[in-house]
Amino acid sequence: MTANLIVTDGHPTLRHEERAALGSLLQSELIDLIDLALLGKHLHWNLTGPEFQALHEHLDVLVDEWQERADATAERGRALGVVPDGQARTVGAQSRLAQVAPGEIRTNVVIATLLEALDETITAARERMGQAAEYDAVTEDLMIATVALLEKQRWMIDAQR
Repeated sequence: MTANLIVTDGHPTLRHEERAALGSLLQSELIDLIDLALLGKHLHWNLTGPEFQALHEHLDVLVDEWQERADATAERGRALGVVPDGQARTVGAQSRLAQVAPGEIRTNVVIATLLEALDETITAARERMGQAAEYDAVTEDLMIATVALLEKQRWMIDAQR
C-alpha cells in the first residue's frame, strides 16, 4: 500500500527500519482519515430527508475532527522523518471505503454509510495501533486517540438510527 514511502535519515532514538514500519502505518491511517473526510463532505452536500439539519451540521463536525486527526497523523510521520502523501490520487488509489453513488442521499442511507465506513476504519486503525505498539509508544498513543475518537463518533451516529 505504501510502496513509495519516503523515509529521511536522522532520528535520535528510532532506527530507520522502525521508522519505515511506523511510517507505513501512519500513511495508511492518513489515507483512511482523509478518505473519511472526503466521504463526510460528499454526504453533507447530498443529504436529504428527516432530521436533515442536525445530521448536516453533525457531518461538518465529523469532517473537522477527521481532518484534525489526519493533520496530527501526518505531522507524527514528519517527526519520524517520514514524508506523508495525502494527494487526492493517492487517497483514491488506496481507498478501502465503499464508493457512494452520486445524487441525493436519504438520512437513513447516510447513517448506514457512515456506520459502515467507521466500522471499516476502526477495524484497520485498531490493527495499526497494535502494530505501532511494537515500535513506538508515542505513535501508538496517537493511534489510540484516533480510535477513541472514531469509536465515540460511531456511537453518536448509531444513536441517530
